[in-house]
Amino acid sequence: MASFSYLSCYTITCSSGSKNQQDPHKQQRGNIKISTCGASSASGLPTTKVEAVGHKNGTIRTTFAENGHIPEKVRQNIPTKKQFADPHRQGLIIEEGVAYRQTVVIRSYEIGPDKTATIESILNLLQETALNHVWMSGLLGDGFGATHGMMRNNLIWVVSRMQVEVDHYPIWGEVMEIDTWVGASGKNGMRRDWLLRGHATGLVFARATSTWVMMNKQTRRLSKMPEEVRSEISPWFIEKQAVKEDVNEKIEKLDNKAKYVNSDLKPKRSDLDMNQHVNNVKYVRWMLETIPDHFMEDHQLSGLILEYRRECGSSDVVQSLCEPQEEVIIKDRIQVLNGFSVAPTILQGNGLLGCFEERQSKYTHLLQVKGEAKSEEIVRGRTSWKKKLSNMPFST
Repeated sequence: MASFSYLSCYTITCSSGSKNQQDPHKQQRGNIKISTCGASSASGLPTTKVEAVGHKNGTIRTTFAENGHIPEKVRQNIPTKKQFADPHRQGLIIEEGVAYRQTVVIRSYEIGPDKTATIESILNLLQETALNHVWMSGLLGDGFGATHGMMRNNLIWVVSRMQVEVDHYPIWGEVMEIDTWVGASGKNGMRRDWLLRGHATGLVFARATSTWVMMNKQTRRLSKMPEEVRSEISPWFIEKQAVKEDVNEKIEKLDNKAKYVNSDLKPKRSDLDMNQHVNNVKYVRWMLETIPDHFMEDHQLSGLILEYRRECGSSDVVQSLCEPQEEVIIKDRIQVLNGFSVAPTILQGNGLLGCFEERQSKYTHLLQVKGEAKSEEIVRGRTSWKKKLSNMPFST
């Protein structure tokens, strides 16, 4: 077999503009030079040198060989100091420098058959803004939202409870603002809240709250919050709630006598996150797919409560159980418009028949891992539903 070598030499230069360099609210960007020069090795990949030239930190030179990849730190450019604005993510630090606001546009692949954003899309947006909040804080390590102190202690975040209330669903192309902030939850937990509103009207579309705890990445056991982590995140805490948690409402565990059961659900590789367990948004899809289609066609999700018990891995076989509850009748609140008493349902274009009462349906859910001896709970849930009346708020 013949062998050969060759010399290759090229340079790629990426430069940022000089404007906004003096703006303290702009993330500082530098020049990146990638130079390749040398004989190829057995792998066929030449030696590469990356030069990252920062506006403030001078020049950082990183040399690596035979991999053909640019380091993640160069590609991501994770801030090491607190940022007040990020033009790429359309994000701003608000609330006296501790909360975060991001402007998003509802994309075509985020809407469902009824031309509104799906609940999964909304949950993904909430998760993304939470991660971007940590990104802007300057505390982000290499993990999935983990701080530097968490990385040193081999810890990751896991969500233990989440509650979402949806009044209206945004439509394709609508510009939305998502506010998020954090607060303390007991001695070892953290609470994160969100508020989703329309950019043009200021109308609140949805609100959510969640509780997070720490897990050891190797042992997969829950952990107390180390003091160094507490000192990192506590300056960002706000005593403010988007949702008053309904902690007194216990979600009962379903058994195999549940009315609707969907078995043999298996996670796909695309369902896993970077912590190697199934993303919690996938749990919601498994729950909703167990509800009959005829009900889903006529109803819209208005509330969601999830209580997480354990993580789900790629090899687990999951069973989804669902049980309907009795309908709850919610009497309309009466509002005054130009001297006349008018129900909110009339304002939303639902006519006189909608002004007397609104029927709310509820389902209890359980996801569990099927085992030979017994099944283990993954998450308990409760969903609240209302009749589909109008896609757009205050439409006629």
